[in-house]
Amino acid sequence: MFTSLQGRSAIVTGGSKGIGRGIAETFANAGVDVVITGRNQADLDRAVAELSGAPGKVSAVSADVASPEDARRAVAEAVVRHGGLDIVCANAGIFPSGRLEELTPEDIEQVLGVNFKGTVYIVQAALEALTTSGHGRVVITSSITGPITGYPGWSHYGASKAAQLGFLRTAAMELAPKKITINAVLPGNIFTEGLDEMGQDYLDQMASAIPAGRLGSVADIGNAALFFATDEAAYITGQTLVVDGGQVLPESHLAIAEL
Repeated sequence: MFTSLQGRSAIVTGGSKGIGRGIAETFANAGVDVVITGRNQADLDRAVAELSGAPGKVSAVSADVASPEDARRAVAEAVVRHGGLDIVCANAGIFPSGRLEELTPEDIEQVLGVNFKGTVYIVQAALEALTTSGHGRVVITSSITGPITGYPGWSHYGASKAAQLGFLRTAAMELAPKKITINAVLPGNIFTEGLDEMGQDYLDQMASAIPAGRLGSVADIGNAALFFATDEAAYITGQTLVVDGGQVLPESHLAIAEL
């Protein structure tokens, strides 16, 4: 049995939809009080309403993690609302597509600003509160794209996700004396509401490349993040956990056909 996280405090950036909302729901169901952040107030309000029945309290702060000031404000709100902060889930991310020859400096800066700089900013903003906690946890949502795989049109996205892991390893060393752990979850193909419009044939094609035979759920990522937040994971830091149903394992489509 894992030690209960009931009554602990978390912030989940990009928590209004997709994987972030799934993480927020998993934590709230475990009794953690959660502040979610996002840039769209309507999405935030909808997520808070949908998660209102969970054991943990869920509230929202409109914030853009690419802004250090917004990151500090969001953390300050979480501390005020919950009397402290124990867990930071640096999940906010964007993934616009653009071929290398088409990318503008603005395109690159936008993706790095949210995905990489936003991760650094929210961790920096939370350092004092996480140190005071005595069992601080940081969980980064990275990706298999960049650190392990590539995909045409996502060179800037992949670079931002790989950058998160470069940050992770040195941050883990610096945070260890403060009793703060920092780890990353690397999702594979996860079913979110954004895929609804793609059609069943597209979803089936994606699933056919995964040994597990299905897309992952947001709960799969939430459960991995929750494990890193437990007391039992206190001796794990600077590590990555791939959650992809075996997606990165086959060396070709023929390998899948042999299953």
